[in-house]
Amino acid sequence: MSSGKFPLLQREEERDAEVTWEDQQRINQFSRLNVRLENLEDEYKSQKTEKEYLDDLATEIELIDEEEPVPYKIGDAFIMMSLEQAQARVERDKAAIDSRVDELDSQISAITSEMDELKRALYAKFGQAINLEKS
Repeated sequence: MSSGKFPLLQREEERDAEVTWEDQQRINQFSRLNVRLENLEDEYKSQKTEKEYLDDLATEIELIDEEEPVPYKIGDAFIMMSLEQAQARVERDKAAIDSRVDELDSQISAITSEMDELKRALYAKFGQAINLEKS
C-alpha cells in the first residue's frame, strides 16, 4: 500500500497523465529557469552584501584624516590613494553595484514570471503528479 495524502488520486493521475514531447520541453525549460534563478539569487545576495560593505567603507573613510593615504582594495591588492580618490572610487563602485542589482532584480522578475506560467500549464495537466515547488 502506498503512503501519501491522496494515494488513489496520485495513482490515477500518474496513469492518465501522458507526458508529451511538449510537456517534457516545458519541464526541461522550467528546470533550466530554476537553476538560472538560483544562480541569479546567489549573485543578488552577494551584490547586496558587497553594497553593505561599501556603505560601511564610505562611513569609515569620512573619519580618516584628509592628509593620510587610504588603502583601497582592488582585487587581491591594496592601492594607496588620496581621500578624495578613495571616496570617488567608493561612489563609483556603489553606482556599479546598484546598476547590477537593478539588472539582477529585473532578470529575477522575468524568470519568476516565466516559471509561474510554466507551473500553471504543468499543474493544470499533471496536478499532484508533478512537484515544481522548491524544497
